[in-house]
Amino acid sequence: MQHIIDRFISYVVIDTESDSNSQTTPSTKKQWDLANKLVEELKSIGMKDVTIDKKAYIMATLPSNVDHKVPTIGFISHFDTSPDFSGANVKPQIVPNYDGGDIVLNAEQNIILSPKYFKDLLQYKGQTLITTDGTTLLGADDKAGITEIVTAMEFLINNPEIEHGKIRVGFTPDEEIGRGAHHFDVEKFGCDWAYTMDGSQVGELEYENFNAAGAKITFKGKSVHPGYAKDKMINSMLIANDFINELPKGETPQETRGYEGFFHVHHLKGSIEETVLELIIRDHNKKKFEKRKELIDKIAKKINKKFAKKFGEDIVIAEVKDQYYNMKEKVLPVKHIVDTAETAMKQLKIKPLIKPIRGGTDGCQLSYKGLPCPNIFAGGHNFHGKYEYVPVESMQKAVDVIVKIAELTANPIIK
Repeated sequence: MQHIIDRFISYVVIDTESDSNSQTTPSTKKQWDLANKLVEELKSIGMKDVTIDKKAYIMATLPSNVDHKVPTIGFISHFDTSPDFSGANVKPQIVPNYDGGDIVLNAEQNIILSPKYFKDLLQYKGQTLITTDGTTLLGADDKAGITEIVTAMEFLINNPEIEHGKIRVGFTPDEEIGRGAHHFDVEKFGCDWAYTMDGSQVGELEYENFNAAGAKITFKGKSVHPGYAKDKMINSMLIANDFINELPKGETPQETRGYEGFFHVHHLKGSIEETVLELIIRDHNKKKFEKRKELIDKIAKKINKKFAKKFGEDIVIAEVKDQYYNMKEKVLPVKHIVDTAETAMKQLKIKPLIKPIRGGTDGCQLSYKGLPCPNIFAGGHNFHGKYEYVPVESMQKAVDVIVKIAELTANPIIK
């Protein structure tokens, strides 16, 4: 497993944080640092047709080693990390033979990774964990996925007796800001179907995800001297607060699970004259998703009507944009691709955890671009923050699943 550890660490120490405010692709220049490294590494392990385009999308081929016709399959991961938490100067810590107790990430700042709070830790007692030092995220989302794909391809190259068809791998920028699939050339990739290696705990297999939209809501106001503000001042921050209070109670990320949708206020910045509220809208059910978007418009109109005479124009401006849709609609007609992954896990004595994604992956958008693309576990936990960790054994199991899927696709009779 040391090979996996070394490869993973070589990726996570490279800062690849993306930036939603940027208009370029990739959104940050530093993503090129890992992208270029991956190109050279893919070439060095023996992959063919290794390419990187002007937007940093990487593709490579492992040619088939069988004579009979086999579907071309792909494996995809993203190399950017979330802007929600710093990805600079990542200093991974190795915890061998985890004893099931508290892990001190940073003694100076008293940052503790504890199973009392993160109960999933107890699943990995006796295993080797890779954690942060408490000051950055780790980047297992999704550098664990990249590690697993590269390692699996290397294993297949070094073990030619394992039969497989043509395999394509793809690595993308900017997934964390919702743009990972925007410039992905599905035709060039040339696969019948693919899998993103972008899930969390061992066994996760997902082909349902949220329908997603983002909303930017601008509130206008009028600033006057507070001592003489009676019937004159309009405080845009208070109007924003009224808007938030109109959203359904109990429908936030921290109060929902499973198929339950939510509204998530994630940024709020304002002054008396102007306040900008940003939120995301999520729901697995398409009809409920549309009603959630309609509610944003309904609340905005209600407040605009209230202030119509006093302000003279719309005081609330709501912009709602769809981000991605539930891939279930595109995957169900080819459900056998999920069944193959499930069979692979079962043959490896891994219990499949088939459940809806409470989020999205590149596969959501790719499925709607003509490339059905379920999601498979990459092994990490507590993404996007300082408590992120990944068990090395989980990454090894993900490697095994990739290899087994390739084998089953080339020889479906062994199912």
